[in-house]
Amino acid sequence: MRAFSASAILLSAIMLPATLAAGPAAAQDGKPIKIAVMNDMSGVYADFQGIGSVVAARLAVEDFGKQIGNRPIEIVFGDHQNKADIGATMARKWYEVDGVEAIVDVPNSGIALAVSDITREKNKVFLISGGVTTDLTGSKCTPNNVHWTFDNYALANGLVQAALKAGNDSWYFLTSDYAFGHNLEQAASGLVKANGGMVLGAVRHPIGTVDFSSFLLQAQASKAKIIALANAGGDTTSAIKGAAEFGLNKGTQKMAGLVFIINNAHALGASAQGLLAVSPFYWNTNDATRAFAQRFQAAHPHKNMPNEMQAGVYAAILHYLKAIKALDGDTSGDKVVAKMKELETDDPLFGKGRIRVDGRKIHPMYLFEVKAPGEMKGPWDYYKQVLEIPGEQAFRPLDKGGCSLVKAN
Repeated sequence: MRAFSASAILLSAIMLPATLAAGPAAAQDGKPIKIAVMNDMSGVYADFQGIGSVVAARLAVEDFGKQIGNRPIEIVFGDHQNKADIGATMARKWYEVDGVEAIVDVPNSGIALAVSDITREKNKVFLISGGVTTDLTGSKCTPNNVHWTFDNYALANGLVQAALKAGNDSWYFLTSDYAFGHNLEQAASGLVKANGGMVLGAVRHPIGTVDFSSFLLQAQASKAKIIALANAGGDTTSAIKGAAEFGLNKGTQKMAGLVFIINNAHALGASAQGLLAVSPFYWNTNDATRAFAQRFQAAHPHKNMPNEMQAGVYAAILHYLKAIKALDGDTSGDKVVAKMKELETDDPLFGKGRIRVDGRKIHPMYLFEVKAPGEMKGPWDYYKQVLEIPGEQAFRPLDKGGCSLVKAN
């Protein structure tokens, strides 16, 4: 991802869209079905979504069949640079000028909420894989959203329950200071208190923080048993590295990354041993996930294995295209999302599931532990499964989100 400059990618997205034709040139007589991947391709989340999400989108189009009727399926992509104004401008141009039918991924919950509003206004489709605020299926839900991979409630729920069972009943939060971090801290702290634990405090840091020393000192002074990281991407990696320098994991305090993914484990190496991760996907789970991972790695410029957000991009696009096909090519946003909810979800990465009326995709979540180096059977073989959390238990109950699409009983 370092090869992509922010200015170059933004130029490709807004001035000269980087279009990846998924069908042969002869199929261009029909209006293309354009799907846009929006994420961070140059900043703190670049290694966690970035060009990898574009690779996943291409694979989904390839596996679906590259066109619906005489309409080729195309992928465009752009870098929102973690700035809401850039993300909103990009979304409007894609919808109003470039003929984009759906936007997918969008890590950074503040940007995701802005894109959600624009998508509803334009009656398009928003397939959320990177954004994790529960507001997208709660107070800010729309008939044009599908929240695919996970959200803050599911991430916090699995980790909080496991930590509390182990006797870690006092918590302190180190939180990324924007919508995502605030929502994640709120979800996790609520679960801690509801299950008999105590929250001793919190401190917030800017996105892209390099030196976490002052924040970690405050967390250490709290004497909380769990220092919970309500952040993601490079911020999580940097905070855990800083904690190791302070020796926090060697005493009575433990670090817990609420959004810890395989790329964090890869960046941390042996120091990640024993850390817990909550996820709906791991590349080395079965033959189907391994087959996808091999294709993904071969196409990825840095030969990374796919993480859950990139897997979510793949699976969400597959289901989106199935819905359009079932509608005989109609791409009207509200109709497509309604059909997506009507159809059972079934793909090689997440298996069978469903989409609730609030747009929340339901599937199992898993608690993983990072293996010791001696347990790893090869590169990227970082996780071992601790337990499975059924989908109906993993995500926030339908009647607790405040979504206007949910009819009162």
